[in-house]
Amino acid sequence: MERRVVITGMGTINPLGFDVMETWEALKSGTSGVGRITLFDSSDLLVNIACEVKEFDPALYMDPRKTRRRDRFEQFASAAASQAMQNSGLEIQPEGADRVGVIISSAVGGLNTLQTGMQAMVDDSPRRISPFTIPMFMANGASGVVAIEIGAKGPSFSVASACASGADAIGIAATLIRTGVMDVCLTGAAEASITRFGVASFDRLGALSRQNEDFSQTPAPFDTNRDGLVIGEGAAVVILEDLDHARNRGVEILAELVGYGSTTDAFHITAPSETGAGGASAIEKALTTAAVNPDEIDYINAHGTGTKLNDISETKAIKAALGEAAYRVPISSTKSMTGHMMGATGALEAIICVMAIRDGILPPTTHLNNPDPQCDLDYVPNHAREVEVEVALSNAFGFGGHNAVLALRRFTG
Repeated sequence: MERRVVITGMGTINPLGFDVMETWEALKSGTSGVGRITLFDSSDLLVNIACEVKEFDPALYMDPRKTRRRDRFEQFASAAASQAMQNSGLEIQPEGADRVGVIISSAVGGLNTLQTGMQAMVDDSPRRISPFTIPMFMANGASGVVAIEIGAKGPSFSVASACASGADAIGIAATLIRTGVMDVCLTGAAEASITRFGVASFDRLGALSRQNEDFSQTPAPFDTNRDGLVIGEGAAVVILEDLDHARNRGVEILAELVGYGSTTDAFHITAPSETGAGGASAIEKALTTAAVNPDEIDYINAHGTGTKLNDISETKAIKAALGEAAYRVPISSTKSMTGHMMGATGALEAIICVMAIRDGILPPTTHLNNPDPQCDLDYVPNHAREVEVEVALSNAFGFGGHNAVLALRRFTG
């Protein structure tokens, strides 16, 4: 008999807040995290806006020596994991440490560290490269530092599936718990790709919004006037546990993770499938593993990047997977407020689904004033909505054609 997987702790650092509750309040009120880039001089770039984590103080979570030896994405991950541990009251004992895993992903890893090291080599000498460069930019660095901090000795690695990385990490962690490989896992993702190289590279793909002068209406998922995503940063970590393990600890159970679907479009390295078939298949697989019918879904947190192709493809995917139920279920893209935190967004959006289940409130899709006729579903425009939520889906679709969908349910015992 497969084991049930529950969520017992959550933590996040993101452009809207330094913890889950601060983030949730900002989302409900439709707060935008978009602003002018302050992390570096972007005046010579075509994009000058981003969703930065401003005034983050890593000293609240680690000593200065560790701060200097960790990339920004690793600092975010450590902070989010610390919050999740405190939220769950989890204490890892040496005799059970090999049953606790850490799967914290990143789409690009320590991009600023890599950029800095390359610049030092070009401008000065290879000897000027920091000896900590490799552990600071490797994508599995976040999992490594968190495992060391908490003493987790079970499976520990990073999943790299572009913008689906965080959702895939959670789905894979749940699978390993469900099949008995481990009892507990800290899982999610972290990203800090707001660098000169990162912003310029994503812009060259044509993916970023260029509304530099008046950015009050961007990003605008599912809106006719959308012109691209706004790059964000941050981390989100959840603690997954086997139900019996959580019950033995007497911890509060926040929600149950009941389904996971993962597919690949096999269509294009950056563009989504024009038919939405890959995304539809991932939704269907998540519903199958969750034993949930389309008409039981109460909310979908969409991938909803605000790019022309993604929003249309995702709309088609939801219709193909849910049939007529697609027109009934409310859907929102919280990237309209957080920006696109790349690999970390799927993990944050899973947390948002948990909060929607808890409070019966759906955060809005902001900046949705002129809906695209091809995006004709209920995208909860501009204002939060009160809806009782028993089952929620979180969609995450990434470059390379990666699709990951999580299904979460209110825990009922």
